[in-house]
Amino acid sequence: MTSTFLPLHTERLILRPHDTDDADALLGIYSRPEVARFLLDEPWTVEAARDKTAERVRKADLDGDTGALALVIEHAGAVIGDVSLKLTDRERRVAEVGWVLDPDHGGRGFATEAVRAVLDLAFDHYGLHRVAAQMDGRNAASARLARNAGMRHEAHLRQDWWSKGEWTDTIIYGRLAADRDQ
Repeated sequence: MTSTFLPLHTERLILRPHDTDDADALLGIYSRPEVARFLLDEPWTVEAARDKTAERVRKADLDGDTGALALVIEHAGAVIGDVSLKLTDRERRVAEVGWVLDPDHGGRGFATEAVRAVLDLAFDHYGLHRVAAQMDGRNAASARLARNAGMRHEAHLRQDWWSKGEWTDTIIYGRLAADRDQ
């Protein structure tokens, strides 16, 4: 069941729940090696795109059964990425945010605009206490995006994650509901 406040509209974007018809557009993004490099998954195949999109379709309300909200980022009628919120502690209202943007649309602030809208939703609609973002330490663009979206750098964990045949660092950013008042 989709929440009644969706889709979200920003100045340039529409953030809406996933639809099974999004699989081809998402495949065009997630199959790119430069996108998958910093993600846990390998580049998507057609089958993976179908399965992962179907999984995202079910993530339509943070307070629903899945404890997750996955939204497609659209610009000018085209799918250019996605952003998600996932509860990590339902009772204490703590979640994690994640995002992926098509590199062809990078550098124009689209991802920052989408993440800011989702953070506003997290705090204003869902009443979350804290939202964190964890990323590969080599992903400077995501770290910059987190800062630009109002998140604070909280930790740098050295070689804590074995990913795709090598030890990688994890960087953690966070934002509290109380940070919005500062």
